[in-house]
Amino acid sequence: MIDFTSFARHLDRSPLKTWARSVQEQFNQHFDLGHGDLPRWMDAVQQMPPLQLAQHDLTERLELSGPCTDEQHQQLTDALRGLHPWRKGPFHLFGVHVDTEWRSDWKWERVAPHLDLQGKRVLDVGCGNGYYMWRMLGAGAKTLVGVDPNWLFFCQFHTVKKFLPHAPVWHLPFALEDLPPKLEGFDTVFSMGVLYHRKSPIDHLLALKDCLLPGGELVLETLVIEGDEQQVLVPEDRYAQMRNVWFLPSVPALMLWLRRAGFRNVRCVDESTTTISEQRSTDWMQWQSLESFLNPDDHSRTIEGLPAPRRAVILANKPN
Repeated sequence: MIDFTSFARHLDRSPLKTWARSVQEQFNQHFDLGHGDLPRWMDAVQQMPPLQLAQHDLTERLELSGPCTDEQHQQLTDALRGLHPWRKGPFHLFGVHVDTEWRSDWKWERVAPHLDLQGKRVLDVGCGNGYYMWRMLGAGAKTLVGVDPNWLFFCQFHTVKKFLPHAPVWHLPFALEDLPPKLEGFDTVFSMGVLYHRKSPIDHLLALKDCLLPGGELVLETLVIEGDEQQVLVPEDRYAQMRNVWFLPSVPALMLWLRRAGFRNVRCVDESTTTISEQRSTDWMQWQSLESFLNPDDHSRTIEGLPAPRRAVILANKPN
């Protein structure tokens, strides 16, 4: 069982203190419901060898290093493979290179230059296995809270947290809807790769705004299409073989949505087409990936004949 005493203590003098004190009970309830594979995944984390961390790098990459014998290296590799598939990364853990499906470091390199996280309290909605939170810590954030209801991602997060137990980084296996309304306790809120999974995208934007302090910044990354303020793609069924994709707006339409949701200073800082070099199958994610979801004769279209994945990063502020 994970102990959130340090979480409550860390936030005791913040606007989040009342909520933070309730997180342990909320976590216990979620843990009791769990997932059929949760015991196996938790066991994989426990099987990681008790290595001594000598140094770590969260600024240029996500790397933990220290003495590691051949036997420990194999034990660590086996434990990490027990948490397949690895989506976001890469991770460099005591000589084991976890080559994840996504080159999330590429996205981070596109986004990070536009951010100022120094000393900030940050919420990462849909945080996955926590890769970006560790990079945010490397960028100077003082408190990082991630929410994602996927228990496999939760266990993958703890493969790093195990060696950085005192880092002010916490993964909560909750959905955004599990947080209290009008939380208003974070300087920065991230939502990356979430909006297109929402049946009501405006409600998602409003919920994100409610998590921010006045003047706080939203970092929103999502799938987009080309077009003007009125262009929005609604897939008939699947999009790049994903079933739960609802709305893909143009960048101007997305910026309009944010303004209508009450955000100010809305600006697009990055727009790029996802390539099969950035998202692909690897030895650590052996299932199908982007190349299988594109038209084999025309990578500008998905297998369904829709525009291929293109992503934008939008920054916006909650009014003071």
